[in-house]
Amino acid sequence: MRPFQYVRATDSAGAISAVARNPESKFLAGGTNLVDLMKMGSEHPAHLVDITRLPLAEIVERDGHIRIGAMARNSDTANSPLIRERYPVLTQALLSGASAQLRNMATVGGNLMQRTRCYYFYDPSFTECNKRTPGSGCSAKSGVNRIHAILGASEQCIAVHPSDMCVALAALDAIVQVEGPQGGRSIPFAEFHRLPGDKPSIDTTLKPNELITAVDLPALPFARRSTYIKVRDRNSYAFALVSVACVLDIGPDGKIRDARIALGGVAHKPWRVRAAEQSLVGKAPAEAAYRAAADMVVNGAKPYKDNGFKVELAKRIIVRALADTAALG
Repeated sequence: MRPFQYVRATDSAGAISAVARNPESKFLAGGTNLVDLMKMGSEHPAHLVDITRLPLAEIVERDGHIRIGAMARNSDTANSPLIRERYPVLTQALLSGASAQLRNMATVGGNLMQRTRCYYFYDPSFTECNKRTPGSGCSAKSGVNRIHAILGASEQCIAVHPSDMCVALAALDAIVQVEGPQGGRSIPFAEFHRLPGDKPSIDTTLKPNELITAVDLPALPFARRSTYIKVRDRNSYAFALVSVACVLDIGPDGKIRDARIALGGVAHKPWRVRAAEQSLVGKAPAEAAYRAAADMVVNGAKPYKDNGFKVELAKRIIVRALADTAALG
């Protein structure tokens, strides 16, 4: 691990200023991803700004929506009565991620900032990685790519986003609140993470030195009817091969009024296809409608030599998630 300087911030403005003064700085929250990357040599900041003491851990209701502070621990968020009752899909997603010990350290803001998952990115002995060293190539395309992307990838990178929480937040149309040297701004969740394109080293649309301060969940009464399903190689401490967050609004007439479907484990960011969701509106909950929507979600998928199974797997768990969610009271 490269030697680094360490400073503890006492307020958001001080943290932002400290990072802005050094271009090789990083914010340090729970450290469950960043510290691992530093140990392995994939990240090597010269300066860490500890933000764990910032007063950003509240989970509160404001004008009908819920604000989750960026420093709220994953375990506290999952177990918050507000989240469990109103957004069960988010609780389910959080509890399916990592281990209890990691959830007790990991933060909501840090979860948003997880680097995309790829064997070759995490191991610097593989020198061809455009995410780590722009212009060097992509070892995953010709290597072992069982866990890699089938949607939204580019010739530069086929890594996948690792978060469970972010898949649920995508389905809920969350809003990310940030502060930076130029002031605060709100980022719709669909715009927060970016696809690799020709710049896979950039994971988000954050501007330099911006700090995540909170995540807002909109008032969605029908989000009580929601489900998260994660398919993985083992039942604990494993990343998703494919996951799905599903939210349904079913009216008194039994017809679907709104549908949200977000996929994880398939792309550089949580994956939604609004046309597929819209195709369900006005229809009765039924397998044929679910299958048609699932086909639309994975349309255009480009699997690689080891991960073709993800296409059919994604379709099947979308159908299952929609059926399970529709069956909820």
